[in-house]
Amino acid sequence: MSTKGFTLIELLIVVVIIGILAAIAIPKFTNSKEKAILASMKTDLRNLVTAQEGFYFDNNDYAGNISSVAPVNATGGAGSAYYTPSTGNTVVLTYVGVIGYSATVTNPGLGGTITTCGVYIGTAANSPNPAVTREGAPACW
Repeated sequence: MSTKGFTLIELLIVVVIIGILAAIAIPKFTNSKEKAILASMKTDLRNLVTAQEGFYFDNNDYAGNISSVAPVNATGGAGSAYYTPSTGNTVVLTYVGVIGYSATVTNPGLGGTITTCGVYIGTAANSPNPAVTREGAPACW
């Protein structure tokens, strides 16, 4: 008598192997998601630097605000640079003056030890955090 099919033991072994593979793959996926969020935060800060430099070219001053609708030309921090951050990212711009500004970005999707990125323009005193050591280069902490 010949029966075709799988035994219960063979099926259990396959289920265990699939469970082991899933246990390996899920943490890798989570790590990739956080890396992608951090990359979007740094990109947003680089785009903000570009928008601020364009604003400075037009006004000889940095913008004190950002606007996703249209730029507002003004000096003394009253102007708005045309800029829209990525979905989920919250950008806070701190106007220092003609000498520069600092900005930070956060995203609630981050769950690790790194939660904020920042950038500054001007003197090192404008840095939003000691982790940000180079002018115009975003860093995270």
